[in-house]
Amino acid sequence: MLISALVALTLSPALCAIILKPHEHSAGNAFTRAFNRWFAGLTQRYGKGVAFLLRRGGVAAVLFGGMLLVTGYLWKTTPNSLVPDEDQGYYISAVFLPDGSSLERTDRVVNEVVKRIKSNPLNEDVVAFTGFNFFGGSYSNSAATLFVTQVPWDQRTLPSGALVGEFYAKTQDIKEALALAFMPPAIFGLGEAGGFEVNIQNRGEGGATRLGEVVQKFLAETEKDPDFKMAQTLWRANTPQIRLDVDRDKAAQLGVPLDVLFGTLSATMGTYYVNDFNKYGRVWQVLMSSDSTHRHSPDDIGRIMVRSNSGQLIPISTLVTVQQSSGPDTVTRFNNLPSVKILGSGAEGVSSGQALAAVERVAAKTLPPDFSYEFSGASFQEKRSSGAGGLTLVLAVVMVFLILAAQYERWSLPLAVLLALPFGTFGALALVWLRNFLFGLTGLPIPPLTNDVYFQIGLVTLLGLAAKNAILIVEFATHRYSQGMVPTEAALEAARLRFRPILMTSLAFILGVVPLALSTGAGAGARQSAGTGVMGGMLAATFLAIYFVPTFFVWVMRWFERRRANGDKA
Repeated sequence: MLISALVALTLSPALCAIILKPHEHSAGNAFTRAFNRWFAGLTQRYGKGVAFLLRRGGVAAVLFGGMLLVTGYLWKTTPNSLVPDEDQGYYISAVFLPDGSSLERTDRVVNEVVKRIKSNPLNEDVVAFTGFNFFGGSYSNSAATLFVTQVPWDQRTLPSGALVGEFYAKTQDIKEALALAFMPPAIFGLGEAGGFEVNIQNRGEGGATRLGEVVQKFLAETEKDPDFKMAQTLWRANTPQIRLDVDRDKAAQLGVPLDVLFGTLSATMGTYYVNDFNKYGRVWQVLMSSDSTHRHSPDDIGRIMVRSNSGQLIPISTLVTVQQSSGPDTVTRFNNLPSVKILGSGAEGVSSGQALAAVERVAAKTLPPDFSYEFSGASFQEKRSSGAGGLTLVLAVVMVFLILAAQYERWSLPLAVLLALPFGTFGALALVWLRNFLFGLTGLPIPPLTNDVYFQIGLVTLLGLAAKNAILIVEFATHRYSQGMVPTEAALEAARLRFRPILMTSLAFILGVVPLALSTGAGAGARQSAGTGVMGGMLAATFLAIYFVPTFFVWVMRWFERRRANGDKA
């Protein structure tokens, strides 16, 4: 911006002085002469179209009103989302075996999954962490997390989203495990994976059993809904567990402190922190635990010895009763309430906004009165920002109006420019709709464009670009009107004279954003969203709005003349 301002204030005036010096124009070559003749005919036909709308203001009003209705319909029906899904060159997979499965069994299933993933040469590398539950943030023998990277974008024809769909097709026959795959979150740090995150909260009684029943009912309903591609939770209410009941009275009689008893259990069956030490310039922890051969079965718990206050070693089996039990592996809370996180994604062609609406619909149908739900991650931000795009556009229009009012020193004349702004929004929405419709017919695995934050940034940009074209006509028409021309003649002459510079500048900009609309590779989602909207808006502002702006000028000036005739100041 600083360089642009410097060039505009220093070099541009000098260049204009050189260009505007009187000099003879050459006739040019044959191509130039032919182009000028063709463009002169195009300008003449454009002038006839403007004159037609000037003579028939009712037709112009009906066409303009119809365009506004179509724009409102497209705004309402265009899918919403926070940001587009991006092909980041990798996806995340999670493998879950039945609760209580051994690490060896999990590793065997993971190797089979990795083999099937690598059968597609578009998947370059697979990094597997057996025993790590990435989405739950915990360690579990029955879980595994895989990170699958793809070959560079220019070496593959399918996006990562299509490879996620292929993952499900290749792993659906694995009966002993649940294999899931997710795109990474579009915004790093907002959520654990792409798609939506919703937390089912228990505000009443019933504990983990009741929470598990409601969650399973919710998931069963999502399987029936065609708007969902997948919805799943990694939480289980009936994980096999071992329950230890301590006879506290007997422990007191034998002189065994409870903290010593629990510390012994922790140190032998789990891990026990001892201290830290420094080596190789790093700090290392010393963690103590029994050898695996001494904690292989529940019977090993009874063989542990604990020392009493008198120094006597007492077997824990005399103090503890071991029972087989079941319950949740972890107890999570959201908003300080017991909750279960559900991860999912919409079906092909369903935007994130539509998927969130489907979640709300299923929740209203399945959740009891003592249960509630809350979105988290990117889903929370999307719901929180819903409706902000329209408010942003309104504020931008107000700003444009105030700037034009200061420029023209009138409150009425800027209306002729503002009436041209809806054409930009109409063109942007229309091109997005057309693109989604055409790609939907082809069946290609290409996600639809949505009304996301990048598209809305493009709409704000369009306000200035569409206003620029209208200003070129209104400014010149105002100058001719001040010289004594009637509004109709002033508007018609301004349209003819400004037709060429409007096309030159607008077409240059449109051709400049074509690479954005057709971009591929990393970050293509954001570029396509912004580029498609801006290109469609400029096409409409260039080839539609320029026919209506002269009519808008005439309407405003006639209204101004009537008010002046009544003694009011516009």
